Amino acid sequence: MKKQALAALTALWMACACTAGHAAAPAERRTDPLDSPRWADMRKEMFPASSQVVFDDRVKVTAPLTAENAMNVPVSVDASALPGVREVLVFADFNPIVRIVRFEPSGAHAALGFRIKLQQSTPVRAAVRTADGTWHVGGTWVNTAGGGCTLPSTGSGSPEWQKRLGEVSSRVWARKEGGERIRLRIIHPIDTGLAAGIPAFFLQDLDLSDDQGKALMHIEGFEPIAENPVFTVDIPAARAAAGYRVSGRDNNGNAISAAIEK
Repeated sequence: MKKQALAALTALWMACACTAGHAAAPAERRTDPLDSPRWADMRKEMFPASSQVVFDDRVKVTAPLTAENAMNVPVSVDASALPGVREVLVFADFNPIVRIVRFEPSGAHAALGFRIKLQQSTPVRAAVRTADGTWHVGGTWVNTAGGGCTLPSTGSGSPEWQKRLGEVSSRVWARKEGGERIRLRIIHPIDTGLAAGIPAFFLQDLDLSDDQGKALMHIEGFEPIAENPVFTVDIPAARAAAGYRVSGRDNNGNAISAAIEK
């Protein structure tokens, strides 16, 4: 009897150990490859508790290892290797305003280039939601002396931006891979609201469409976007058009509207 009882306990222990091993796998996948002490907070703040969140090398975030100008840090996100991308959210763990930009690539490639403000050295991440509801996360560390979020923009101290507010300049060229690349620049001071006496003033919504009005990309901006923002969008060959249009508004309701000609 004792031998049977011991055998039963051993079998039970082995079953539990096996189950625990299987349960540990998702936890291992959630281990932050950037080793940020803020990841647990980011996980709670950015995603619903029921969401599946995985780190994925197919989400490429490119930025300088060391950024000399914390008010103008170039970043590019490329999630085009993932199928069924619905939205992309870009955020920085240690920024006082964490969210930077969100975009929905309805007709464009799931990729976007832009410039941001950073307050200090931080991971910059992109979280990509695919059609099955899973969030795929990629990122990179950016080192900087900081202060980019709490300094006033250079434009806010000049009367010139009031005359040119919302002015759009653009360029379109063919890509070697096929399709076209659109780069556009919008005149706007973009203040975070963290500099003394200067309220938040930033680009809130931007829509890119073809000349027939078919949507290509929706961009939602937040306070840490860089002054006079520049966006780079890649259009697949099947969606290339004779011309394009951009429209949007800032958080004060000022309209942005322009035709993009080749």
